[in-house]
Parts: sequence; C-alpha cells; structure tokens
Amino acid sequence: MKSTTGQMRDTTSARPTLKTIAYMTGLGVTTVSRALKDAPDIAEHTKERVRLVAKQLGYMPNRAGVRLRTGKTNVIALVLNMEEEIMGMSGQMIFGISDALSGTPYHLVLMPQPIHHDPMAPIRYILDTGSADGVIISRIAPDDPRIALMRERGMPFATHGRTENDHDYPFHDFDNEAYAMDAVERLAERGRQRIVCLQPPSHLTYYRYFRSGFERGLGRFGLQETPLTSVSTDSPLSEIREGMMAALSSSTPPDGIIACSGSSAVPIMAALRSRGLTLGEDIDLVAKQPAHFLNWISPEIIAMSEDFRQAGRELARAVLARIEDRTSAPRQSISKPDWSMAPVLKTPGDH
Repeated sequence: MKSTTGQMRDTTSARPTLKTIAYMTGLGVTTVSRALKDAPDIAEHTKERVRLVAKQLGYMPNRAGVRLRTGKTNVIALVLNMEEEIMGMSGQMIFGISDALSGTPYHLVLMPQPIHHDPMAPIRYILDTGSADGVIISRIAPDDPRIALMRERGMPFATHGRTENDHDYPFHDFDNEAYAMDAVERLAERGRQRIVCLQPPSHLTYYRYFRSGFERGLGRFGLQETPLTSVSTDSPLSEIREGMMAALSSSTPPDGIIACSGSSAVPIMAALRSRGLTLGEDIDLVAKQPAHFLNWISPEIIAMSEDFRQAGRELARAVLARIEDRTSAPRQSISKPDWSMAPVLKTPGDH
C-alpha cells in the first residue's frame, strides 16, 4: 500500500493530469474534468478552485486523450517556408496566428517547408496521420495541388495568397497588384524613367498579380522596364546582389528599383554601393517590409509595410471558422499597401 508521501510524489513529479488535480483539490476526476469544461452544474467556486490548481500545476490536456474523446487534436498546422524571409515575415505571421488562437483550445504547430522540397509532402503527412484539425499554407500557385488534395480529404484550411481562378475557400492575401502600381507611381513622381524589378518567382500566383500592376503602371506613366530575369526573391542574397549589379551595368541601366521583399533590400543596397550610386539621388528603391526597419538602414528607401501579423490573425480566424462550420461561407480578406511610413523625398536635383 502506498504511503501518502509516496502518493504525493507520484502526483507531483510527473506531468500533471486530471488525477493530479483531483488529488490536490480532494475532488473526483469527473468533477475536475467537468469543472475545467465550465459545466453549468458545477458550482462557480469549485470551478475557480480547480482552475487555480490547474494553473499552478501547469496542467495541459493530453492531446492523445482529447483526440480519443472528441476526435480532435486541437492543433492548427502552419506549413511555412522559413527560408524566404530573413527579416521577420515568418515571425510576425506566427505572432499573429498565436494572438488569434489565444483563449481557444487550439495550439499552433509549425511545419517548415524548404523551398526546393516537395510542397505536397507536409500536407500528405498531416492528412495521413490526422495530426491537425486545420492547416494554413502559403506560397500559393495558380492551380495549387495542395488545395485540391485538402478539399478532397475534407481538411479545413486557409491560404496566405490565392489561386488564379477558383477562390471558394478561406484565404488572406496582400494586394500585390496595387503595390506594384503604387511603386511605379512613386518612382514616376521622382522623375525616374527606367525601372528594374526584383520579382517573386514566376510559379507563384502573386507574381502574376504583381506583373499586372507593374505593366499597367509602366503604361500609365510612360516608363520603361530594365529586365531582370536571372534572379527572384527566392534567390540567395549573393545572387540577388550579382544580378542587380549586372542590371546596373547594362546598356540601359535603371534609375528606379522595385523589390518584392524586405530582405532583398540588403543585397540591392550592396550592389548600389559597389557601383558608386547614391540612393535618393542617382537612383531610387521601393521595397516591401514586414516591420518598420528598412528606413533604419537607409532613410532614402521608399518602404511599404505589409502587415504579416494581421495576416496571421486573419488566417487563424478563417481556419477556425471553417473548423467550426465546414459548410459556412469561406472567410476571405485582402490587405492594401501601407505607405504611411514611407519617407517624403525631394525630387532629385532639388535643394
């Protein structure tokens, strides 16, 4: 027969369970379980006592047990490429998702997706193992097979980005067409004539949205494009620097640059320095940023902010709504460019 001391050691040294809380409160396991679920027939003072002890013990529901009882994992899986941004995009999105999941029974599990690996692999794993109740994906292709597979298997999901045509699913996207138009306009206002773009990879949908806005902007303001096809925002930073140096050395060098990521501003600035060009005088740079930091590097960068934390919140809310009611209308949102932090620069030559 175990002693009281031995029983206490057993209940406090291991991972706390419902039995641990029951022992510490002198209540039955069933009462503890119902109190944590806020059952209406349990007295409020009993619920408060149980919650306090659970918090002090650091109690977390056993996911395997929850799954056996409810058929749910209480997990949202975020499949995210960790290589595509070195300046905070991934972190900001994770913070936003965590904000939205706070106060819910759901937990976020991150599944890194290397750029050049099979994008279907993590989706198949989640579906085959039943390891999540919902999925959030990014880097959407025009006809994304991941979306088709999750629809086929009945998995609730939300996407950061859109396919080209069918949009009958939850998503949050950024208006890259408006960003490109706005960026061209700002360069035109600065008197720039030849524009080079560091663009997204062409197999992603937002490349098409960006190109649409960019080409419309060139036509509206009568500007020319200096082609740059050797690199994209997915390229290593060293290759971006070399590609931009080649463009700057061409027979028709650009006097304006548009970048589709914040991290790419670093190798672009290095290329400008190597060519002895002064930003804001010889050439202008428009770039996206996931947080307000680019103007710390150089006040002359025309920086546009894309709120990835808000994107995370919207995506989490969208997938939660679909988990709650799979027949509901999909929650969809598109954010606009925020130019409020962009510097007001003088036209080159003004003093």
